[in-house]
Amino acid sequence: MRTLRAVLVATLAVPALLLPSSTAAAAAGDVVSAPLSDLVAALPVEDEGPRDGYSREQFKHWIDADRDGCNTRNEVLLRDAVVAPEITGRCTIVAGTGVWKSWYDETTQTDKFDVDIDHMVPLGEAWDSGAAAWSPAERQAYANDLDDRRSLLAVHDSANQSKADRDPAQWMPPAASATCRYIADWVTVKTRWGLSVDLTEHTAVQRIAAGCDNPVITVVRAR
Repeated sequence: MRTLRAVLVATLAVPALLLPSSTAAAAAGDVVSAPLSDLVAALPVEDEGPRDGYSREQFKHWIDADRDGCNTRNEVLLRDAVVAPEITGRCTIVAGTGVWKSWYDETTQTDKFDVDIDHMVPLGEAWDSGAAAWSPAERQAYANDLDDRRSLLAVHDSANQSKADRDPAQWMPPAASATCRYIADWVTVKTRWGLSVDLTEHTAVQRIAAGCDNPVITVVRAR
């Protein structure tokens, strides 16, 4: 199964870019490390146009990149389980086995059918924020990003469905305990993939982040 090994190797091998101004010039493989507030300030602010041409099929997802029998969805289910589910065959997760804790709403799930794999920055939002101009290979890599565990996570299906394609100006996790983690991870993924924010989104992210502890975030740029 895929691990964070590539991220750790890149982190050790590449000097961190410490200044927020460096994020715009960063390239794939570069390490960006800065306080959350600086990363928020460095996000490119751009208008979002109409969502012309978008469909989820533009992002080929749930592939089996390492050909171990587990597609991306199952990789995340196995990674995020607090009690490992039963597996048959190469990677068939048995329904009704395993336990997952969804930090979005502080609920516990005991069946894989009650768990969704959430793209921290949803596919539609990514499309609006720059991915419309990416190649199909780049969009596939985004949709199956296992190299940074903040990109994909197992959450309660009802919370994920409530979120849909909305940004933090429109939706935040219902659990108060999730607020700062969610906004930090949102900014991390936008930084990792060089995605922009619109003005309303940026204002909301900046306001929410101001109420957090301003942690130093380290992320490897994917592009």
